[in-house]
Amino acid sequence: MAVLVAFLLFLGYGFDRFYAGDGALMFPVGSLIALGLGSVSAFTSYYSGDRAVLLSTGAVPIDRALSASATEGDTLKFRQLDNVVEEMSIAAGLPKPKVYVVPDPDPNAFATGRDPEHASIAVTRGLLDAMTRDELQGVVAHELSHVRNLDIRLMTVIAAMMGAIALLSDWTRRGLFHSSTGGGSSRGKSKDKGGGAIVLLAVWLVVALLAPIIGQMLAMMVSRRREYLADASGAELTRNPLALARALEKIEHAHLPTVAIKRGSAHLCIADPLGKAIGLRQGWLPDLLASHPPMPNRISALRQMGFQE
Repeated sequence: MAVLVAFLLFLGYGFDRFYAGDGALMFPVGSLIALGLGSVSAFTSYYSGDRAVLLSTGAVPIDRALSASATEGDTLKFRQLDNVVEEMSIAAGLPKPKVYVVPDPDPNAFATGRDPEHASIAVTRGLLDAMTRDELQGVVAHELSHVRNLDIRLMTVIAAMMGAIALLSDWTRRGLFHSSTGGGSSRGKSKDKGGGAIVLLAVWLVVALLAPIIGQMLAMMVSRRREYLADASGAELTRNPLALARALEKIEHAHLPTVAIKRGSAHLCIADPLGKAIGLRQGWLPDLLASHPPMPNRISALRQMGFQE
């Protein structure tokens, strides 16, 4: 988070000095406008994004799923899910979230909502079919940990900064294109001819053009750290880290992508729903690009918590 904030400040400083200020640092109007617009977008998602996510996945409220259940086995699975969510909510000291079932055969789950009082948990039908009660409890505890740790609020702040970064980068690209076609003034070029200013300008231009990619990498780093924390917090709630480890193993071995969950909601899930191969690898490249930590690393950490290698 500190690196992400510093990155945004550097982009804003360069934009206001070299682009808006024509070489002289002025009041950071451009940066404040970009951050304001990004914040408006983020907070709109903060208050209405959960409904959009649930609608996009075709999630069905648990009471409707119960009334529409065709077999006694389905009814038992849905009631077990509702009971487990209530148990884990009590253990976490949280209000019981709304419970949804996503009609998708791939095992996955996610939590959404702006705070513990307005949270929702959704699990796929494939998860209900694949998990034992203990494993389901581990998955629900993981998702409730995201709610208790206020990860959704954190990602909203990140979304605001990402929006500002994207705007500053876009304005810079447009300004450079406008100048190169002869329609702009000397903005984007520092009047200060000192070597240090020229180097700083060059660095800022490169960073500004690559800002969306760099910002996304930083955001994914935060997302991965929160997944590790939710695993640990979930194990703390259940006192059974091995159950969550077994659940993650089953999820890992289900190779199909979660079709109902789209790219924009992928970071909310307990496992990458897109089925990207990079999420299964280890090394510096997955650490930069993947939205979730490598599943073997997560399973290993949980096994160590259960004193089992």
